[in-house]
Amino acid sequence: MPSPPRPRTGATGDRSAAAGSDGAGSPAAGRELRARGRRTMGRLLDAGVEVFASRGYHAARVDDIVKVAQTSHGTFYLYFANKEDLFRALAERVASEMRDLAADLPPLGDDAAGVEGLRAWLARFADLYARYGPVIRAWTEAEIGGSEFRRLGAGVLTDFSRVFAQRLIGAAPPGVDPAVAALAVVAMIERANYYVLSGQVRVTSGAMVDTLAAVTHAALFGAAVPAPTGMTNRG
Repeated sequence: MPSPPRPRTGATGDRSAAAGSDGAGSPAAGRELRARGRRTMGRLLDAGVEVFASRGYHAARVDDIVKVAQTSHGTFYLYFANKEDLFRALAERVASEMRDLAADLPPLGDDAAGVEGLRAWLARFADLYARYGPVIRAWTEAEIGGSEFRRLGAGVLTDFSRVFAQRLIGAAPPGVDPAVAALAVVAMIERANYYVLSGQVRVTSGAMVDTLAAVTHAALFGAAVPAPTGMTNRG
């Protein structure tokens, strides 16, 4: 897929320059301009998520995004070449936050602390997945094509699987291959969240998190799940 045209240099510049430009003022003024640029770009990205949620990727227009962000077309084009460029930035943001979440996976164990830690982490995963639902759906359902997005998604999956496998080394029972188990667990977690997000399965987020924690723990450690403390539906 050819890359979309980039904003012109000079008057517009690329989005990093727009967010970080400090003009000719004092250092304090420069810091304020940089902070303002980051806030503006963040507002445009958040508006993109909202518009993609209400209209879908293909029906969404730059005009819709700038209205929600309460800014101008000129400001939009300081940061993004077009709608696809904004989507690319959102996909990169999702991938970055997903990688940070993967790194925060707690130790896995066959005790109550292990299942509680897993449940809390799965709740964070569900929250992140729901927050960026429109982006993930467009990405997953091939509304946005191209090897660039496939590589980004594959990289996130690889990172999650690698971290899960690392946590399972020394913790998984004999006969459980950490790499294979990690891939199976990550696929189950992602698909369960996707089915709930897309409305194919009707269940509260809390019930999904509790069930995923119980099933994952039982699948990995082959034992009954310790009774959680105050288990409730969080949806």
